[in-house]
Amino acid sequence: MKRTDDGYLLDNRQSEAAERFDAFTDLFDPVTFRHLERLGIEPGARCWEVGAGGTSVVSWLAERVGPTGKVVATDIDTTRLSAAARPPVEVLVHDVGTEEPPGEGFDLVHARLVLVHVPDRERALASMVRALRPGGWLLVEDADPALQPLACPDEHGPEQRLANLLRQGFRSLLADRGADLAYGRTLPRLLREAGLDRVKADAYFPLTSPACAALEAATVRQIRSRLVEAGLATDEDIDRHLSHVASGDMDLATAPMISAWGRKA
Repeated sequence: MKRTDDGYLLDNRQSEAAERFDAFTDLFDPVTFRHLERLGIEPGARCWEVGAGGTSVVSWLAERVGPTGKVVATDIDTTRLSAAARPPVEVLVHDVGTEEPPGEGFDLVHARLVLVHVPDRERALASMVRALRPGGWLLVEDADPALQPLACPDEHGPEQRLANLLRQGFRSLLADRGADLAYGRTLPRLLREAGLDRVKADAYFPLTSPACAALEAATVRQIRSRLVEAGLATDEDIDRHLSHVASGDMDLATAPMISAWGRKA
């Protein structure tokens, strides 16, 4: 796929990024924490949080591993990680798709909503597996927008049709930047092919919640100029949609998040 723009579409430094991270926390932290609980992260464990972005998962891991453990939190932009940068947390600027792992022998490596955006996903996944100790766990959670591409699955009126039109524009912008919109469904197979065992997966599909609406509004505002420049929407379309979202009367969904985990033999 030809990439028309090498820039990351959803820059952590934009003001809307904080709203998006808050929405991700509300929507997905309960799912992530349930999986991490199941994997048995104990005091003294060494963890690598890949593409951390915000601090919620990093803080949860830090509390779990305690003062004798270690949490390495990495991202290409660590702007929003500074609040977590104290023992046992180490914050590093790092590109999982191009650089070597920031250590080895990790008990856990976790990435949420990261690899779908990484151009060299194969290298990134191999790097994460390589960083595990024998018996360590990899948990990868990523979206699959192609599996459910609509903002409003119940498209019963013009407001919902407009929402779905803008979601289609968002997906086009992601694809133009190399995102694999069907990546989530491949994770179980990719973890097995990487040599992991005890591989399992599930999916979470939030259909309606205040966090879905908050995420939608923040995302549309963040990519507004890109949508208009690409001819995918007009300013009037976007203003109308944001007004519909603010009304609280729309059943807005996100793409399913697929969680897959496996253990290094």
